[in-house]
Amino acid sequence: MSRAQSHSCEPARAAPAGTAAPAVPTEATTGRPPELLRLPGGLRLHRRRSAHAPALNRAVRANLEHLRPWMEWAAEAPTRARTAELTRAGTAAWEAGTDFMYLADLDDAPGRVVGAFGLHGRIGPGALEIGYWVAARHVGRGIATAAAGALTEAALALPGIARVEIRCDQANGASAAVPRKLGYRLDRVTEAAARAPGETGRQLVWVKER
Repeated sequence: MSRAQSHSCEPARAAPAGTAAPAVPTEATTGRPPELLRLPGGLRLHRRRSAHAPALNRAVRANLEHLRPWMEWAAEAPTRARTAELTRAGTAAWEAGTDFMYLADLDDAPGRVVGAFGLHGRIGPGALEIGYWVAARHVGRGIATAAAGALTEAALALPGIARVEIRCDQANGASAAVPRKLGYRLDRVTEAAARAPGETGRQLVWVKER
């Protein structure tokens, strides 16, 4: 997982695109990305709203073993109330222009969450970080790459945003493959506290700029 979910680079320290709310100071943009992105293969990314909380909770609980190695927040199953609370927080963050949370589903299974994605303003001015995870049964179908690519374009089209990052633990090869396929540059490797069982504490920071 990326710093936000399990099939992108590591879990989002501030909050995964599907479960947690930002816990660090964030930067706002005056623009807003599209609320719906239709991608090849019947994949859709749509803005996460409070009405989606039950489906999101079911998806997270069904994928805990898959997410746990890379996602600190997957250590325990979230209650429905907790997911609803975090979903409301994500709605407020969208309105504030600091974080933009999405859920992924497929045309042939509308409403069934197959992944969660987000653009997060937790890495400083002029930049957004992509976080994501994909459900275990849908890994290997290119969902993370397609969605992250669409969100990269959407982020760089926003006013004031000149850089997008994807961060993951060095051991998470599946996550690292996503930015590599999308033409991101490996900018640096940093030391970070290992907070999930699969992490080494060495974080890859991938960057794409305008």
